[in-house]
Amino acid sequence: MKRIAIPEEDGMLFEHFGHTRQFAVYSASTDLIESEEVLVAPPHEPGRLPLFLSEQGITDVIAGGIGDRAIALLQSIDIQVTAGVAVRPVRELAQDYLHGDLAGGRNRCDH
Repeated sequence: MKRIAIPEEDGMLFEHFGHTRQFAVYSASTDLIESEEVLVAPPHEPGRLPLFLSEQGITDVIAGGIGDRAIALLQSIDIQVTAGVAVRPVRELAQDYLHGDLAGGRNRCDH
C-alpha cells in the first residue's frame, strides 16, 4: 500500500514543504486512488515533519520546494521523495505519480 503525502493549500500543491499547514494523503495499492484524507501538520520544527509522516505510514512525498536535510531524513526512513514539482491540484499530482507520469524538477528550496 502506498500512502502519498503532498503539502496542500486550497487543493493545490503548497510550495514550501517545511511550512505547510496540512498534507493531502492518498492511499493506493494499485495505480488507482483508494482513499484520501487531510493530515494537519505539526508546528514547524526542523526535522519534525519526516518523523510525523513516518508515524502516519507515509511511503512517498511529492513536494515543490523541500530542504536537502528534509529529503535526507525522509529517505533515511524509507520515504521516497519527488521534489521540484510544479504547482497543480494535489489529486492530479497523486494520480500522475501512481501512473508513473510525474517527474520532479528543479528543487526550489536550497536549505
